Amino acid sequence: MAETRPHTRVNDILLGPLERPALKWLVARMPAWMTPDILTVIGLGGSVLIFASYVLTNVHPTFLWLASLGFVINWFGDSLDGTLARYRKIERPKYGFFVDHTIDALSELLVVLGLGLTPFIRFDVAAVALIAYLLVSVLVYVRTYVEGVFQISYGKLGPTEMRAILILVNTFLFFFDNPAVDLLIIRTTVFDLVIGALAAILFTIFGSTAFRVAREMAAVGK
Repeated sequence: MAETRPHTRVNDILLGPLERPALKWLVARMPAWMTPDILTVIGLGGSVLIFASYVLTNVHPTFLWLASLGFVINWFGDSLDGTLARYRKIERPKYGFFVDHTIDALSELLVVLGLGLTPFIRFDVAAVALIAYLLVSVLVYVRTYVEGVFQISYGKLGPTEMRAILILVNTFLFFFDNPAVDLLIIRTTVFDLVIGALAAILFTIFGSTAFRVAREMAAVGK
């Protein structure tokens, strides 16, 4: 079996100046019993909490706060599992890459499916957003294989920024509900517009990056 190609990790995100010191501080204080696998499970647990909380917003909007807590828990586990492995020099590149990104795909499904089951967003809008996010995820993995570049941030946006945006949207929804918006002959809501805009950004990232990489590879005859 061929060895996995070494790759360069690119995570140049807007919140990086805050996130990177926080991750370094946290991993240096992790108890010995905490392992990357446990952190991965914690991150998935956060996604399950997000899903359940969004569904429960049909009962009361207060569950939006629990969904936001789920995003924090998901960030904690998902951001620290690989960081802890590198800090302790116990990386398992193939295993870590496979498990981490398989769990990421499941987490994406739980979060966006949960969004679609809230009273705040149409299910079809959530489904389009999930398609867009999965397309960008596939692009990241394919680029890792063909270019040796594992780029998880585009235009200063990465998973951390996505979580932060959704926490802000949750907060807005709790205090201001979900105002209706009339766009010509279409009547929609603020939350539909926000999720739709995020989906449009992801589709644009996918299309422009895929075209650019294909053109660059064709030019050098790869």
